[in-house]
Amino acid sequence: MSFYEPLLRPKYEYHRRLPHYQNASGALFVTFRTFSNLILSDPVRDQMMRHCLYDHGKRIQLSAAVVMPNHVHLLFWALRDQAGWPFPLVDILQALKSSSAHTLNKLLHHAGPVWDEESFDHVLRSDESWEQKREYIRQNPVRAGLVRRAEDYRWLWIDPHGQ
Repeated sequence: MSFYEPLLRPKYEYHRRLPHYQNASGALFVTFRTFSNLILSDPVRDQMMRHCLYDHGKRIQLSAAVVMPNHVHLLFWALRDQAGWPFPLVDILQALKSSSAHTLNKLLHHAGPVWDEESFDHVLRSDESWEQKREYIRQNPVRAGLVRRAEDYRWLWIDPHGQ
């Protein structure tokens, strides 16, 4: 998938506290945090990684994902629906956060929000920034002092095909 593919429709925008933009062909770097800095246990992070991978090849082309103790980073492209339109970022994140919150609440024996309502997203504009964001995701557990080598972090997924 090319960063320079022409847009099929104008980018769209939605607001919560921050504006969110998406265009038809740009890679997206997304971060969302746990509600009230909730710390996710190992089994909960295992389950969250399964949720992150669920839509890979269905609604998103996932390049990288990391589930940290209190936040998640994703790098992906929105795939296109049957009509040829990219799946909207708001729908992708709402489905991911909602389904995972339901599952994680069961594991946590908890009720209420798991994720902050707000997500932080950035549309990438070049291959260079894609590589930088992918490496940022890969090194996040190392920078946080959770492992010495990125490859040792259990909740890190990098597309083995280099996408």
